[in-house]
Amino acid sequence: MEPSQNMCTHHFDVAVAAYADDAAIAGAAASPALIDDLVTANHILFDQGIVDAFGHVSVRHDHDPERFLLARNMAPATVTADDIVEFMLDGTPVNAAGRAVYLERFIHGEIYRSRPDVKAIVHSHSPTVLPFSVSKGTRFRPVCHMSGFLGGGTPVFEIREAAGDGTDLLIRDRNLGAALAQTLGESSFVLMRGHGSTVVGPSLRHAVYRAVYAEVNARLQVEAVRLGEVTYLSDKEAEAAQRNIETQIDRPWMMWKRRVQSGQASAA
Repeated sequence: MEPSQNMCTHHFDVAVAAYADDAAIAGAAASPALIDDLVTANHILFDQGIVDAFGHVSVRHDHDPERFLLARNMAPATVTADDIVEFMLDGTPVNAAGRAVYLERFIHGEIYRSRPDVKAIVHSHSPTVLPFSVSKGTRFRPVCHMSGFLGGGTPVFEIREAAGDGTDLLIRDRNLGAALAQTLGESSFVLMRGHGSTVVGPSLRHAVYRAVYAEVNARLQVEAVRLGEVTYLSDKEAEAAQRNIETQIDRPWMMWKRRVQSGQASAA
């Protein structure tokens, strides 16, 4: 069945915020540890320069795969546990209680719907990655072993193909979310032309790691291209690097977590 744009009652407040009625029945509560990790993820992504006042990160509910957790509409650096809202996959909030929610929550719901393997999602406008979404001459590809998750090159979502010309490039409804999910396919990362990118992972720690190292890869690729012809990782090298490096996901996560909790971070 095609996603409906009328699954929840909402009206737009500002360009990237919406109010939506709580229309779902509360179920089992997400674990406090998962909520704490989601708060930490918001702070890490800000501290690492992946999000600023905009961008968002979500995690699939640990007791109900048909729901996900996402902060209310706010700057990621300021998120606390009390700001986390539970959503159904169609974007309907469970406990927003009148608070503004992210307009682009449909990015998260539709990817979770199409990819049961995905447990966390980061959407950002990280500054060195974004230019690759509009470059026709250079594909975004892995240049080092830390970014093997980019595979042989990243797909690019062209919103004009889904909604025609004249949109504001935002994923405003389920149809656009489904179109983005289709472009993502089985990849870990998708560029969004003139908008930013979305990265997925089998855990919150994976998604945060990939978001950070996509930005690192972008900086390295820009520098490498300036030097001349670039040798990128092959598909097999990317696969092997991802398989090995991502066994060490806890190492950067714990370092970044300690940084944001110690008051050393930009969010302090």
